[in-house]
Amino acid sequence: MGSMAVFRIIFLVVFLGWLVIWILLPTKLYRNTWTPKLESKLNSTYFSGQGTNLLLLSFPMMFIAAFGCIYLHVQKQQRSSYSKSSVVTSNRLSFLRRPALVMAPLGIVTAMELAFGAMFISLLIWSLGNYLYVSFGHLHMHKQVEKVWQAKFRSVSLRLGYVGNICWAFLFFPVTRGSSILPLVGLTSESSIKYHIWLGHLSMILFASHTVGFVIYWAMTNQMAEMLEWSKTWVSNVAGEIAAVLALAMWVTSSHRIRRKMFEVFFYTHQLYILFIVFYVLHVGAAYFCMVLPGIFLFVVDRYLRFLQSQRRARLDSARLLPCGSVELNFSKSPGY
Repeated sequence: MGSMAVFRIIFLVVFLGWLVIWILLPTKLYRNTWTPKLESKLNSTYFSGQGTNLLLLSFPMMFIAAFGCIYLHVQKQQRSSYSKSSVVTSNRLSFLRRPALVMAPLGIVTAMELAFGAMFISLLIWSLGNYLYVSFGHLHMHKQVEKVWQAKFRSVSLRLGYVGNICWAFLFFPVTRGSSILPLVGLTSESSIKYHIWLGHLSMILFASHTVGFVIYWAMTNQMAEMLEWSKTWVSNVAGEIAAVLALAMWVTSSHRIRRKMFEVFFYTHQLYILFIVFYVLHVGAAYFCMVLPGIFLFVVDRYLRFLQSQRRARLDSARLLPCGSVELNFSKSPGY
């Protein structure tokens, strides 16, 4: 077995372990058995209360991203010496990449994308079902006059936000252009944009339901003053509401019509993700933020590197308007290319 095969096996094992943690996260086994043991060992003085999430949910993808760079560098040097077996294997699996569905909102979807999409939706349903099963078994009444169905309504609204975090854990990987993770599974940033769009719509539906659900709950229980609460030790409701407004602005301006006709509106409004992340962290706290940290961290690093690259100047040699209405620009070639 070659060193490249060993790398692939390690990446696969780490990634599958990361997925298993997401699957077990909402279960009673993880909450009642694993969590107390892990927190006693991992939530040290240095890592405070987020040690468990850092190790189980942040470290695996950071590990794959870091060592994926080494793997891709070595693979690039050995690209000319592929074996016939790998070519045959890729041909056998090529049918999974053929279009299997053409639908207006989704576009062209392959059989592999359908399979992984179905598994991801199953993960969301599984997580929501287990979160509700555990929470309904230990309902917490926030007011003495609160009814059971109102407490359950609040629990559903809260758990919809938990499930939205799963979408955010994957949301930034497809738009990290210089990612070392996407090439490991044969993807490019251009072909992965649609995954970012799908995840964005899913997360917004869940977060919007989470926000509206809590507003309805506060109205039913005469607690509308909770909307103005900014707790320094617990969940900050105001920060969550600001994050929801920012996310709604990004969601509305990302519609197909606005992107096509007013791209600048879409582009500059989408930069509100910076403020959204700030208020999102203030709302959920550091421990929950560590659950979605890898994708955001890798995206920020990639964005900073692209910012540095954009500082290089290029000389424009000529420009002309073609008969079809397009503009042709000719730049001088940089020595580094």
